[in-house]
Amino acid sequence: MKIFLVYGGKSAEHDVSILSAFSILQAIYYNYYSVQLVYITQDGNWLKGRIYNEAPLKEDDLRLTIANAQPILPSDLKEGNAVIFPVLHGPNGEDGTIQGLFEVLNMPYVGAGVLASACAMDKIIGKQLFQQVGIPQLPYVAVTKNGYKDHQAEILAECEGSLIYPMFVKPANMGSSVGISKAESRDELIQAIDEAFRFDRRVIVEQGIEARELEIAVLGNDEIRTTLAGEIVKDVAFYTYESKYLDNKVELQIPADISGELQETLQYYARKAYQTLDGSGLSRCDFFLTANNEVFLNEVNTMPGFTPFSMYPLLWQNMGLNYGDLLEELIQLAKLRFEKKQQIEVEQL
Repeated sequence: MKIFLVYGGKSAEHDVSILSAFSILQAIYYNYYSVQLVYITQDGNWLKGRIYNEAPLKEDDLRLTIANAQPILPSDLKEGNAVIFPVLHGPNGEDGTIQGLFEVLNMPYVGAGVLASACAMDKIIGKQLFQQVGIPQLPYVAVTKNGYKDHQAEILAECEGSLIYPMFVKPANMGSSVGISKAESRDELIQAIDEAFRFDRRVIVEQGIEARELEIAVLGNDEIRTTLAGEIVKDVAFYTYESKYLDNKVELQIPADISGELQETLQYYARKAYQTLDGSGLSRCDFFLTANNEVFLNEVNTMPGFTPFSMYPLLWQNMGLNYGDLLEELIQLAKLRFEKKQQIEVEQL
């Protein structure tokens, strides 16, 4: 069977995607699969690279160019006996857009579908959904670029009236800490909002708190499995994109040093968030835990990083599921979801 490994993309998380794709190529079971590289350049061109039957030697082999790869159309991925593995992060990768393409092509693909991808990627919509089902979250203010342009003073007053400093400002549709800033004063809040608007026309201003950062990995379609929580051990207020992915300065503790009762609470909310989104394949649910043992859901990531130091595969490794077996489960989940969808379509005829 062929795996189309789709990676790169136009988002600010392009390099993270390449790291994830390279890690997958090191661990996939080549006795079952051949892997066709499909690289999306930062200007949006699609390039088809070589087919791998063994792991590449270096990451640079994945940075395709017109000189060593064939330009293709997205529709060229339509092929029998193949599964698409999109390891794309951020906009146009995990926001439902490319998932919609795969649905139109009627191809099986790894990960969440259109609805779950779009709702989880949009922090504002996600918070509204989770609020409806009673999942605790931090207070926030949603801001649009057009509204901020016309009513800056009123919006700043709303933020300061309903939140207290420090605040965190985030683009609504971005991940991996891209465009996120901490604000300790009004001047910093204005700068942070301007920075977030570089990445999206909608941003979220969220209450900052002193809290531990805990993460739960979720795996499955209708039947859901969760890991024990892992913790991002911080020595700074928050980690930037560079420290998470390029400098490898993040320290992870797996499993987190918390009580069994808190483990169960986090797993419960992770499952509930996954079901609320109609998740499938995989997700990583990120939580805050205060000194008073209050739990708040931060966000759900439907295509978490797969780099050698990413939390998602390490959480499953702690549960006894190694990297290669994890990839195999994800591929099988993609095939199973596709087969069930095909069965429903046949029954409707």
